[in-house]
Amino acid sequence: MAAVRRVTSRDLRLFSGLAIGGFILCHFLNHALGLISVDAMEAARPFLSGPWRSPPGTGLLYGSVAVHFVLTLRALYLRHSLRMPAREAAQTALGLVLPFLLIGHVVGTRIEFAATGIEATYPDIVANFWVRNPVAGGRQVVALLIAWLHFCLGLFFWLRTKPGFPAWRPTLFAVALLVPVLSVLGFAEAGKELANRAGPLPERTTHAPEWVDTVLALGLAVPLALVVAARGARGIYRRRDRVRIAYPDGRTIEIPRGFSILEASRSARIPHQAVCGGRARCSTCRIEIVHGFHGQPHPGEPERATLQRIGAGPRVRLACQFRPSRDVGIVPLVHPAAAASVALESGRLRSYGEEREIVVLFCDIRGFTSLAEHRLPYDVVFILNRYVELVGRAVTGNGGAVDKFVGDGAMALFGLSSPAPQAAQQGLAAAERILADLAELNETLGRELREPLRVAIALHQGPAIVGEVGYGTVASLTAVGDTINVASRLEGLAKAADAELAVSDTVMQSAGLSPGGFETKVLPVRGRSRSLKVWLRQSRDG
Repeated sequence: MAAVRRVTSRDLRLFSGLAIGGFILCHFLNHALGLISVDAMEAARPFLSGPWRSPPGTGLLYGSVAVHFVLTLRALYLRHSLRMPAREAAQTALGLVLPFLLIGHVVGTRIEFAATGIEATYPDIVANFWVRNPVAGGRQVVALLIAWLHFCLGLFFWLRTKPGFPAWRPTLFAVALLVPVLSVLGFAEAGKELANRAGPLPERTTHAPEWVDTVLALGLAVPLALVVAARGARGIYRRRDRVRIAYPDGRTIEIPRGFSILEASRSARIPHQAVCGGRARCSTCRIEIVHGFHGQPHPGEPERATLQRIGAGPRVRLACQFRPSRDVGIVPLVHPAAAASVALESGRLRSYGEEREIVVLFCDIRGFTSLAEHRLPYDVVFILNRYVELVGRAVTGNGGAVDKFVGDGAMALFGLSSPAPQAAQQGLAAAERILADLAELNETLGRELREPLRVAIALHQGPAIVGEVGYGTVASLTAVGDTINVASRLEGLAKAADAELAVSDTVMQSAGLSPGGFETKVLPVRGRSRSLKVWLRQSRDG
């Protein structure tokens, strides 16, 4: 029986944030219908706003707001250093300011309805916030925009380490930009429509007492003040309880006991990589303990899971999670180079690798050693260049990237900027193009060859770590992982079976194809405990 996964505070923060984001999205979509008319806004209200006014929806919404605010306060208290990247600081600050900005909106739409049963309609709301009190309306628009920005930042921090995020990033950015713009424009158009209507505006009487706003503001301000005071008291106490951290460049800093290594680096302005923002969702902040290893606290569940995933040694820890209890010497294992920082800001994770679902193509000329033995070196180079050219053209022409050429072998990657199904289709199309172009090359060379050039091509799909490997100007994009190893071994199986094309069933399933001319076999693959279903197509010249 599988163990039940424990729900962590990070899970609760994510789930509550997604619930709040869903409410804001429905709200914005309802506002955007003002581009059509106020009546369209009101007609859609039961479907977009109604579910959130039901008892389950209300409980989910306000429960999520309460949980999210409490967890934000908790994170603020647990963070020992307030030095952080600008985006993290913006997300935290917006999360703390947002509840105060929404008090007026909550009182005017939710508390009045709960106390009187009189539901505010969109003509009421638009008339009140656009015509009667535009200052309050502007304040509510700003509050909703801040809420949306906070949600988008949280979503970005969650998704940016996920496979496939770079491919979806432009679309998500467009949605994040268009939704609030259309919402504000819709609300403005609805306000103009009501202001230009003949006759009196809808009447609306405020039933909530004025002291409700004050009570709600105090209910938020008091816990925040207590957290700030607790942080100050903790700082005073911990000034007497400090540990020393030695860095490889000779610097040694003292920090209060309870600081993480990442917080220590940031407080001392020592560059330290942390792609996921210190949430144990990546391993780019990892360090090795060179002295002071014994007697340190053991990794918690999130850190242990990440370290196990990368196969880290016993002295490797995540700087964002490791809080030394005694003096320690450490070495950061991912160099915080300027190029990596630029890559992060531009949205490219290649400098330190990212996990992606890719399709790998291997292609190799059969009998190349025999061919080279019977030809002059310049002739061999000429043939190789023609072969390299046709492979490169086939790969790049179908959306792939050539990883490397080694002698007569080639490796190419598909799916670096496209979803898995499209990558599988691109890889298959590139393989067919290579075979077709090779047939033309054989006709062109004609008598120069004792026998036609023949290749073995293999395609496999799966997760791999894609990143830039190398030094200086010879750094290049490559991929590592079991998927690459399996693809390479499939190429060997294709040669052994005298097949021109060997495609794993994973690729065929992803591409949604079941083409003719192939036979399927379940073959053992060296280094794997289970056999692999493979589609083989025999060589047309064999």
